[in-house]
Amino acid sequence: MVVILALPLGALAQATVPSAASVAPAAGVAPVEAAPGPKTLNPNAPAPAPSAWTLVKSLTLPQASAASVDRRGTLYLADKDNNLRQLTTAGQPLNTYSPAQPGHVAVLEAWNQNSVLVFYDDRQQVLLLDRFLAPLSEIRLADYVDGTVRTATLAPDGLLWLLDESNLVLREFDPQALRLVQNTPLDLLIGRSRPDFRFLRQYQNNIYLVDRTSGIFVFDNLGNYRKKLPFTGLDFITFRGDEIAYLSGGQLHFFHLYNLTERTQPLPADLDATTVRQVLLSDQYAYFVTTKGVQIYQL
Repeated sequence: MVVILALPLGALAQATVPSAASVAPAAGVAPVEAAPGPKTLNPNAPAPAPSAWTLVKSLTLPQASAASVDRRGTLYLADKDNNLRQLTTAGQPLNTYSPAQPGHVAVLEAWNQNSVLVFYDDRQQVLLLDRFLAPLSEIRLADYVDGTVRTATLAPDGLLWLLDESNLVLREFDPQALRLVQNTPLDLLIGRSRPDFRFLRQYQNNIYLVDRTSGIFVFDNLGNYRKKLPFTGLDFITFRGDEIAYLSGGQLHFFHLYNLTERTQPLPADLDATTVRQVLLSDQYAYFVTTKGVQIYQL
């Protein structure tokens, strides 16, 4: 199984672990408990040992922006001109998509088995591509959403979840029927705080909304609020097996969604952590998107 890992460097220096039954009240943070002593590894997605990082290839691609991998480990990248590139697991080029008009790729998501999501935040437009980067549909969100969409994600059923930043509403949108399905107001959850929403993702029947200021809001697949995880300072998160993961302090941090345990993994010794902008993991490879390109390691 392949999971995306897209993470910031400005994450927490030391993460706290929410209580197993904790549900945070509106505008509150889930109660926390001290992390347990011995860290248990997730048997479904074990992290490599510090000496197990093996450099496979280095790709020169300055100013690469959004990136993703699909379930087979195929790599997708948006370059400095916002062209989309599709590469094999070993970094060999497959296909390229050049947009008809310029736009900033804010979200690139290839985890869905049927289509690839591209969200242009400056154009407020969603583009859906097939697995060969051929266009399937293009949706101008301004025609259907009365507000500014900050980020988006593609659900397994093909529906879109959109974060309407202007109205502080989490919206579900049907790209086939071109209509809004449901809305979840966020104002009561946020309270008096000043949110800074960065990332949105549906995973294992839950929706995770990353607020850099206060933590990660967790909703069920119907948009009902469940709790908030107290991991602040994040721009991106990813999931691997039953774990949520992020980059902080030169290490990968993994938090188990059900056992509520945490573990860390050092980065490759020959990799400058200060240059890493994003990390992607598949079953066999790790892709470190840096300011100069992509470093591919075999796990």
